[in-house]
Amino acid sequence: MPYRFLVAALAVAMTVVAGMASAAADERSWHHVPVPAQVRPQAALNEAVAFGPDSAWAVGADAVGREAPGFPLVLSWDGTAWQRQNLPGIRWQGELLSIAATSPTAVWAVGRDSAGGARLLRYEGKAWNESSPPSGVVPTKAVAGGGETWLIGSRGGAQALLRWDGSDWQDVPAPPGSVYGLHILAADDVWAAGANVSGAAVSHWDGQEWQQTVVDGFPRSAVGSVLAVSPTEVWAGGTAGFVGGPPGRPIPPLLVRFDGQTWNKVSVPTDFGSIDSLAATASGTLGWVSVARSQKWGPVGSSPPLVPGPDFLAWNGQSFTEYGEPAVTGEGESWTLRLATVPGTETETVWSVGRADGPEGTFAPRILRFD
Repeated sequence: MPYRFLVAALAVAMTVVAGMASAAADERSWHHVPVPAQVRPQAALNEAVAFGPDSAWAVGADAVGREAPGFPLVLSWDGTAWQRQNLPGIRWQGELLSIAATSPTAVWAVGRDSAGGARLLRYEGKAWNESSPPSGVVPTKAVAGGGETWLIGSRGGAQALLRWDGSDWQDVPAPPGSVYGLHILAADDVWAAGANVSGAAVSHWDGQEWQQTVVDGFPRSAVGSVLAVSPTEVWAGGTAGFVGGPPGRPIPPLLVRFDGQTWNKVSVPTDFGSIDSLAATASGTLGWVSVARSQKWGPVGSSPPLVPGPDFLAWNGQSFTEYGEPAVTGEGESWTLRLATVPGTETETVWSVGRADGPEGTFAPRILRFD
């Protein structure tokens, strides 16, 4: 075969292979993953953490009724299915709100019992055990990153932040207002998402003090998730403020981006909802944005005036691709969509856990996976 024809044939072959790979990538989608049969229908999941394709945890509450507080729930993923974990010695009623880990043998879960008491669980590779919460602190969330584990909570009605030093919890000064989420790069490089009296605020900790910026100057705005890619690229998401309107009026989502000098609003392809979670890619860039209860304006004159919007937004560095959550027989939409990126996966697998509308006014646990 002449050389030029060989080159042409190879080029065609490579184009076909690339097209097949692109098609395979395009076929990836969000799909529903069942919870274990031992989990009762009236349950909910609040957060998840993943270590690899065959290792992940999710926490929440089981057997929650209109007047029943339920029981703490821990699920583990073994690469094939989710399994319910036994919690020997943990007999209180309540739920687990958050989970964070620096490694598969250094996992923390924050809970709240039915009397409002703070609960803290620890896993070191064999079993979950109770750990004493910091004195006087009511933790609401655990966050890990950069080899660090921090707690968000309150003490005496004031905001409290604590850092695990390997043997005990140490207080860290809190920025003004409220903190709802953290992204920890190192002990002296922490970003906090929250709000103050002026609106949604993002703060940066350099190991000595916080530098805070109002990223949306409306008193009802707030951000709950933050993702720092680099000193010149930081993202934060939550809800924007609104003026007036009837009770129950939908609230617009808020997504902002820092370019090293200023924070700017980023347009998202939905009109209402709350940005529930931000998830990074394996390289640390923004990969996913979840929008809980997403809605868009329908065509002019349509009834109802609002139509469902995208639940997940995949960011490619320039624009968003919209994805809806899959329909689940007998269940409705998710109320929460908490993301957890799976490390060590070539196709950027992502988990989403939360709580969905169940039959007859109840709710149901929801686990989704993108791959």
